[in-house]
Formats: sequence, C-alpha cells, structure tokens
Amino acid sequence: MLFSTLEGEKVKIKWVRNIQIHLTLKFLGFTPDIDINRLKGIIADVTAKFEPFELTIRNTGCFPLPNRPRVLWLGVNDEKNELALLVNDLEQVLEIEGFPMSDKPFSPHITLARISYPQKYTPNVSRYLQSSYDEIVLPLNRVQFFSSELLPYGAVHTLLGTFPMGENI
Repeated sequence: MLFSTLEGEKVKIKWVRNIQIHLTLKFLGFTPDIDINRLKGIIADVTAKFEPFELTIRNTGCFPLPNRPRVLWLGVNDEKNELALLVNDLEQVLEIEGFPMSDKPFSPHITLARISYPQKYTPNVSRYLQSSYDEIVLPLNRVQFFSSELLPYGAVHTLLGTFPMGENI
C-alpha cells in the first residue's frame, strides 16, 4: 500500500528489504573489535533493567524535508516513554564508558526507503505522507546488537548479540 503511493515517480527510490527493516536505538559508527565484548556487556546490563513493552507504528514521514526527501519512514510511537528511557539509559552508560553521545535527538522510526541525489527528479511524497494504515503493535522484548558494513549493493548487517529485556544473563 505505501509502496504504491510512489508508483510512477520518475525517481530512483531504494526500498529497504524486509530482512533489513529495524529500529535503531544507537548508531556507534566504526568500533574496534576490541570493544565489542565490552559493548555486549553494557547492552546486557541496560536491557536487564527494562521489562518488555509495546510500541505502536502509526504514521509516515520523511527526513529531512518533504520537498527534498532522503529517507521515507514509519513513525514509532512511544506513548509511555519506555523506549526513550531505554535509549537514554543506554546513551548515558555508553558515554561513561567512553562512547560519544549522539549529536541528534532520538527520533524513533523505521526506515522504509532511501532516496539519493543528484537525480533529475525529486519525488512527490505527499501521497505517501498522507497515507493511513492500521496501527501495528510492535512488542519490544529484546535488543539486538548488529554490525553493519556498507557495500556497493547496500548494507549488510551481522548479528553480534541478542539481549532479552528484563533478564539477567
């Protein structure tokens, strides 16, 4: 349905493959292998303090602006502020451990597509932005830690660890 709102556009839109769809809590950038086990311990400690909860996916949007979109996304609603608390805890512990804080405020979303420029045309995303769909309830019961490698055909994600919410490992 959302895909069809952009059919016929004379622009190159790279849709995220289903297997790559995710919600990013923290992007670390380049991280030396020596830090991976320490990061796993940090993530395990933080996630153990939070019980599983639910998020709701219910709107569409784009970054940075509708007249020049680069990312098309689904909005993640955190009515009880549980996701924000989890991310804030993670950010604080990571900063204490020497990892830089994010320079942008956390904006929970699920990326569906990317648009690169220069292109001859800019897509008209108004139909996409005005789309409606049934809410999707997303249970959050674990955090997964991935590495990602950007290759010419797209990003490849490798699972480094899974950390259940509310459980001491």
